[in-house]
Amino acid sequence: MLLYPIIINPRKINLSDIDKFLEAVADDQFVEGHEVLEVRWRELKKDEKTLNESKILKGLINGSTAIALKLFGKEKGAKTVWATFEKYRPLIESETCKDTPKYLEAQKLLDEKFKLYM
Repeated sequence: MLLYPIIINPRKINLSDIDKFLEAVADDQFVEGHEVLEVRWRELKKDEKTLNESKILKGLINGSTAIALKLFGKEKGAKTVWATFEKYRPLIESETCKDTPKYLEAQKLLDEKFKLYM
């Protein structure tokens, strides 16, 4: 028996992983941003056809993780992990897939958060 009702935000039920990532990062929930993309990244990296898209997700995951590390006071680790985001950044603009506009939005958001926190 539940003592408290479970409240589900209906706006979040049908969001794609990249939309959840955008929302988490916009709300400074950088660890959550990492988590919401990880399952999709693992799926995509198994298929040669989606390998570059998986690298885009890996970059976004690392961008979010780097900012989280910085906020946890781990500056050296943050710089190292941010470098992985930078490594995969060119793929966001060169790889074309249905989520490319969202990936570009995520890149811009991470850059804004980087300027704010790093």
